[in-house]
Amino acid sequence: MTRIKSLSRFLKITAFSAAVFAMTAAVHAVEPDRDQGIVARITANIFSKEHYRRHFLDKEISKQLFDEYFKTLDPAKLYLTRGDIRVFEKYRTELDKMLLDGDASFAFEAYSYLLRKAEECRNMAEEIIKEKMDFSTDETYTVDRTKAQWPSDSKEQRELWRLRIKNEIVSFRLMDRAAKESAEEQKNRTKADGEENGTSLIAKWDKGTPEERVMRRINNNLKYLKENEAIDVLEIYLTALANVYDPHSGYMSPRTVDDFNIQMRLSLVGIGATLTTEDGYTKIVNIVPGGPADIDGRLKPEDRIIAVAQENGETVDVIDMPLTKVVNMIRGKKDTAVKLTVLKADRGINAIPEIIAIRRDTVKLTEQEAKSEIRKVKLEDGTEKKIGVLTLPSFYFDFEGASSGKENFKSSTNDVKKILEDFNREKVDGVLLDLRSNGGGSLFEAISLTGLFIKRGPVVQVRNQNGSVEIKNDPDKNICYDGPMVVLVNRLSASAAEIFAGAIQDYGRGIIIGDSHTHGKGTVQTIFDLDAFLRHYGVKSSSGSLKITTSKFYRINGESTQNKGVRPDIVFPSFTDAMEIGEEYLEHALPWDTINPVKYETFSDTGKSIPALNVKSAERRLSENEFKILSANIERFRKMRENKTVTLNEGKRWDLYKEEKKISEQQYSLMKLEAPLLDEKVSGKGKSKKPEKDIFLEESSMILGDYIALLSCQNKAAAIIPK
Repeated sequence: MTRIKSLSRFLKITAFSAAVFAMTAAVHAVEPDRDQGIVARITANIFSKEHYRRHFLDKEISKQLFDEYFKTLDPAKLYLTRGDIRVFEKYRTELDKMLLDGDASFAFEAYSYLLRKAEECRNMAEEIIKEKMDFSTDETYTVDRTKAQWPSDSKEQRELWRLRIKNEIVSFRLMDRAAKESAEEQKNRTKADGEENGTSLIAKWDKGTPEERVMRRINNNLKYLKENEAIDVLEIYLTALANVYDPHSGYMSPRTVDDFNIQMRLSLVGIGATLTTEDGYTKIVNIVPGGPADIDGRLKPEDRIIAVAQENGETVDVIDMPLTKVVNMIRGKKDTAVKLTVLKADRGINAIPEIIAIRRDTVKLTEQEAKSEIRKVKLEDGTEKKIGVLTLPSFYFDFEGASSGKENFKSSTNDVKKILEDFNREKVDGVLLDLRSNGGGSLFEAISLTGLFIKRGPVVQVRNQNGSVEIKNDPDKNICYDGPMVVLVNRLSASAAEIFAGAIQDYGRGIIIGDSHTHGKGTVQTIFDLDAFLRHYGVKSSSGSLKITTSKFYRINGESTQNKGVRPDIVFPSFTDAMEIGEEYLEHALPWDTINPVKYETFSDTGKSIPALNVKSAERRLSENEFKILSANIERFRKMRENKTVTLNEGKRWDLYKEEKKISEQQYSLMKLEAPLLDEKVSGKGKSKKPEKDIFLEESSMILGDYIALLSCQNKAAAIIPK
């Protein structure tokens, strides 16, 4: 969660002393100005005093910043060697003092050095590409280099580049081969409307030989590095500092602030996906409910975008491209198509790039509103129970409507309350609340929504950076629904969704079902606007903003939701559990811990029911073919993810691709999704269908049915026991 507040009452910083910036004579040097020195100094002071960790800048922070900055500059460890890093070793324990003095010269000196090395590597790559390559040899390449060391010397670096280039050429060769195969399949599946689809355009988009395309990619990467201005370098450096404190903090340049504000207003026209950058790749973090990508259904979390093309334009490689540039390319006018070249996460390490074309649109708030349906579940004794299924994609709140006194303003609590009242009129036997992929939203909504299911009491604790704890209580003493309920979550259920699920579990108000745990996002970020504050120091240009983690959430039982999330009472097998999704995988993430619990009165003892419900669910899943196939595919997927190297033998690589493609298509077919073939339409005249069968939702409904029956038996037994 993110809050906005002013800086003026936080810091009392002495007047700025002009910093001396020592620059190397490297080519394409990017030089800072005086204002950026002030921004660096103020940022360093704010982080040391206002971040939740309350860790003042010292040699420990300096060492971590040193390493973090170089990892940010060269994530795949391609451009720099260990010897290059040693050139800057003198700064390792001095960065704290330099920043507090307003001296960011290290950042610019290192960046200029990187540019020179990138130029050298570009020339070396051109020489390597001219060499004859044998694609039948059994060489391998380590794709994931996040934990690798920098090359020891130039010789080792050249060999690394040779293997990387060979790997990219093999990928392009196989991509062309896959496109030809797809074209043949298309001839056998002539479309009724006769329109050309996305995949048949692959060869047209990617002009030139694989070797030419690889060289174009390398040239583009160098071009992006050279295009960065001083403010961009400062943003990289200060964000590296922020990330030492935790992964959700950062410095936002004025351009990034504009992007952030657009995103917060939900007025962005694009595909509706949250993106991040990892090891040079643009990776999907989550899909925005109701957005074009969600409706299309093919993009998934962990998928990596390696190239972007406009509807009638050429493909632009985006590996190593700054995230802001990638985002701007994906944005565009409504009803235009953007064509993404994607490495699918569920295809494993040997995935061949695929083309996914999505028609841009605004993310409509109505698509994120609460929705409902009533299902009937047949129990073992032949009786039927009515289940009210309530899907909540986010915790939304119309702040403007509420502040202006608008009656019936939009909020998740108001909408859910109306649905629950409808359920009560329909006399449902139980409620299933689906919070899968709910990324959170308003803290107030998480609290008020919990209040619909409990009479009164605390909902969440918020611990601030000064150690004080604030208890947030249910604002409404009434209860809207008091019957049996289950809450369905997954690893993409985060923040406010975790607060709600944790409270329901603590009160014994319902059964939590889903992945092994939720996302684990248990922190609050505050936005500090630098502009107004820095005017006092003579800075007239726009300075950007800071996003700083200032608070942490704790359940009423005293446990943090940070890092570990909420652990369901009944766990389903899940592909997302086999992926690196969640706070636990983020470097420098704040740890899980506990504080004192608060007093609260439980609604019921769900612990008595959970063992029996678990047994019944496990028995059903063991006998159902869909879950059998799912479990087998998950296990194979885990093994694929464990493999960090790829073969550079083209024949073997193709065989592995075909095998993994088959597994992936089995999974999509199982879940009744549109098959992830390369021949999906680009026309955008129709919408891809959502899954027709949701085995997780169906099994959760069965568990709720079992729970209703079990509670009925327990109540009958209690009624005949003499008092």
